[in-house]
Amino acid sequence: MPADALLALEGVQKSFGGLKVVDDVSFAVPRGGRFGLIGPNGAGKTTVFNLISGVYPIDAGDIRLDGRSIATLPPRERVLAGLARSFQNIRLMPHLSAVENVMLGQHARASGLGALLTPIGWMPRGRWRRAAEALLAEAGLDIDPGEVVANLPYGIRKKIEVVRALASNPTLLLLDEPAAGLNPSETAELARFLGRIADGGTTLLVVEHDMGFVNQVCDQVVVLNFGAKIFEGTQAEARRDPLVREAYLGQEQTDAA
Repeated sequence: MPADALLALEGVQKSFGGLKVVDDVSFAVPRGGRFGLIGPNGAGKTTVFNLISGVYPIDAGDIRLDGRSIATLPPRERVLAGLARSFQNIRLMPHLSAVENVMLGQHARASGLGALLTPIGWMPRGRWRRAAEALLAEAGLDIDPGEVVANLPYGIRKKIEVVRALASNPTLLLLDEPAAGLNPSETAELARFLGRIADGGTTLLVVEHDMGFVNQVCDQVVVLNFGAKIFEGTQAEARRDPLVREAYLGQEQTDAA
């Protein structure tokens, strides 16, 4: 593992039944890096996220965060170790307000039984709520923090999920298609917000199909195809790589280009 790596995957494998969906994948994300995990549909990107965050156990290999193996840790302990993520499909609590959903992210890092047992809405102007409201404002969400999430547009809910992940104060933030469902102005604002987060020291690993968004947010990419890594490097290099071109365009188009 490189000395500056915050996250390292080493020979990670995962199969479901007889289908190998992650095949001997290794890559390292340096501390403070802005990495994109890209590839065609079905390449295994979200499965890799699920392995890193503990949704699925790995079959072989290792996953290390800040030099420590997290491959056998339950998801909550990975959060406590500094990892947070958003999901491709929104997983907010629709009956709670925007600020209460963000506070759930804070709750994930709570230490001590007293903090865990404190109801989310028990202190209307407590420090947790004030910090959650500040995060919503910093993300450019011009909404009433007390608005119930079920009443908000899809694009706004996507951004709230990103803010909730940030509320756990992670060192590594995994974002699974954060720009999906956002209009161009919302996408640009989210990219600027994530840039500020990265400038503050949070390491980013982003799965996203919007290559314009990836260009704005990420400086390096890992490309998967059929569960295997086919490229790691800069986006400019990726665009010139024949295996990447074949994965996205097909053999005939690549040969004709």
